[in-house]
Amino acid sequence: MADIVSPAVRSRMMAGIRAKNTNPEIVIRRGLFKRGHRYRLHDSRLPGKPDLVFRKHGAVIFVHGCFWHRHDCSLFKWPSTNSDFWRKKISGNRALDLRVVTELRKRGWRVLTLWECAIKRAGPDEIVSVIEKVHSWLISGGACAEIRASKLISRKR
Repeated sequence: MADIVSPAVRSRMMAGIRAKNTNPEIVIRRGLFKRGHRYRLHDSRLPGKPDLVFRKHGAVIFVHGCFWHRHDCSLFKWPSTNSDFWRKKISGNRALDLRVVTELRKRGWRVLTLWECAIKRAGPDEIVSVIEKVHSWLISGGACAEIRASKLISRKR
């Protein structure tokens, strides 16, 4: 299927997508702050510049966009135009994510990946549930986990 907007408009749209301070990230930050958690944002001293760093808990959180990090949910679909570029770009993002998590784990950090789909289409009660899951993970001391569409999946990496 051909794109419905011109290449110039599509380029402008894609350039406007933020890497930091996205809506899902801000929702999580506000909810955790209300629960008394304090954190650093985008700490460049750590691999991958995690979105949230909780030194007290030895934990980091990445809030990943489902498209940019190729999540297996309804928000991800391979682009039909310029497909070679997008396959290389998105696959590279995935590979980098794995390397970053491995390096953080080697350094003793606990890692939570929170997917955009857990927040994007969620109602207020579901958002509270996601924030509570993040809070519980932080205080639990569990290793790696991911939250997607209101599910917490613990992983041993």
